[in-house]
Amino acid sequence: MKRLFIKQKLFSMGEKFTVKDHTEKDVYYVEGSFMKIPKTFSIRNASGEEVALITKKTFSFLPKFLVEVNGQEVLMIRKDFSILKPRYTIDAANIEVRGNWWEMDFQVLRQGKVVGYVSKKWFTWGDSYEVQILDEEMEKIIVAIVIAIDCVKADQANASTIHTSS
Repeated sequence: MKRLFIKQKLFSMGEKFTVKDHTEKDVYYVEGSFMKIPKTFSIRNASGEEVALITKKTFSFLPKFLVEVNGQEVLMIRKDFSILKPRYTIDAANIEVRGNWWEMDFQVLRQGKVVGYVSKKWFTWGDSYEVQILDEEMEKIIVAIVIAIDCVKADQANASTIHTSS
């Protein structure tokens, strides 16, 4: 089992952060597009090669986030129409996210088999997540899922702020 840690820095204008292993060594570098449309997050390995890309679709009625790993779309997170409380759906072939993904406490399954666990670390500055990888073949996908869900949550928080301050 491999453990990775994702810790976003508070007040990072460029939206840059790293994914570290249990020895604090940088494994992935994440960089968000700043003031660009469409909004993207690029995930690069230690060699600087892009291994995943998360893109917020700009021209859709409700928000959608596409996740590509190694150039192939692996999943989409889309907001469902709801009146009272925001609801989202994760669409992915052979991949399932089970648990409370809105609170970042969930399992990732591939064809019914658990391949990873994600849990939020509390009482830290910024958002921190521990990711346990059971199937190393799924590592990039699981890291991309965590970052994509975090993007969706941030987007929802920003939308709530805009609507309540108007």
